[in-house]
Amino acid sequence: MESLESFVKTVKTGRSDFTQVVTMPAKEGQAARSKTSSGTFEFSRPGRFRFVYKKPFEQTIVADGQTLWLYDVDLNQVTSRKQAQALGSTPAALIASAADLKALQADFTLAPDADSDGLEWVRATPKAKDSSLQAVRVGFRGAELAVLEILDSFGQRSSLRFNAFQANTALEATSFQFKPPQGADVIRQ
Repeated sequence: MESLESFVKTVKTGRSDFTQVVTMPAKEGQAARSKTSSGTFEFSRPGRFRFVYKKPFEQTIVADGQTLWLYDVDLNQVTSRKQAQALGSTPAALIASAADLKALQADFTLAPDADSDGLEWVRATPKAKDSSLQAVRVGFRGAELAVLEILDSFGQRSSLRFNAFQANTALEATSFQFKPPQGADVIRQ
């Protein structure tokens, strides 16, 4: 818990490369399937972040403080939603949106989890009954964000491993601005 509290309190901006492995639960007669993607992640507290997926498909997710934008390059489609409605009890709220631990505790029940793999872990369980998440685990190597593990209500597991995490680095304000590309279909939700 101390690592999470320290991270939320002292790390106001961050940048990292990431690798994400999403594992779908096994179906009857089939093994579990997984897919791997990678990209970059930046955030600036409170409420601004940018995920840029580079492999295997290009996709950009930007939260500018008001709107959450999702741009699928292959489809040339942009989806926008009010950020407050989209983020509440999400993993992004844990690492990028909350201004302090008290703000996190409004949406999550937080508890220390057993140390493993050389990491200190915190388990966050959404308080909202209609959440699409069962639980989120955040792993820290000292004060450095290392892993985010997500278990959704369908049994799908997603693990984001952060590499070369840079805390409190100077970030351009334009990183958290998004303008739909010319000709893209824009869907507002």
